[in-house]
Amino acid sequence: MPVRSRAVTVVVNDVDLEPTAQRAPGAKQRILETADRLFYGDGIRSVGIDRLISESSVTKATFYKHYGSKDRLILLYIEGRHTAEVADLEAILAAHPAPEAALRAIVAAIVADIATPGFRGCAFLNAATEFADARHPVRSVVLRHREWYTGFLADLLQDLGHRMPGDAADEFMLARDGAMTGGYAGDPIAASAALQRVTDAVIATAQLAH
Repeated sequence: MPVRSRAVTVVVNDVDLEPTAQRAPGAKQRILETADRLFYGDGIRSVGIDRLISESSVTKATFYKHYGSKDRLILLYIEGRHTAEVADLEAILAAHPAPEAALRAIVAAIVADIATPGFRGCAFLNAATEFADARHPVRSVVLRHREWYTGFLADLLQDLGHRMPGDAADEFMLARDGAMTGGYAGDPIAASAALQRVTDAVIATAQLAH
């Protein structure tokens, strides 16, 4: 979920990662973890390379050896966020096999994130607002993430017995987006309560179909 830094080593479709044997021990991952924290906390465009280098405690040569450019690091950051969120949701599903329990656990995790100090909303929506060109690689990653998330929810709602799981997944995503944005920019308690109400309504609709 969005607040904690969970940068991981991933494979980006258009970016070739260096073999493990060529890495300086710890430096590459440290840069990625620093980027995750700063890009989420302060905004992608507002964080410069010099700050990334300084707060990662690496040299400029080390930074360019591993990433080559800030653009490459940005892609790895957003891909890492996707990988972490996939792992979080799959872990929730594994811990809560019943679909209603899983959906409520997802909402509980979102509500917990909204209440966490340092919460700045959805990392993917934030990234999309910083890159206006819909053809930009970052926007492509955001779109793929949202398509995956909506599909995950649709499958869950289908298992719950909802007659229109795709529509319900879209409604939940809209409520989730609103709660995360409102939780950052407005009243987090009200935003979380609104998300809970939408969730209750979605579950009630599914139960009426039985």
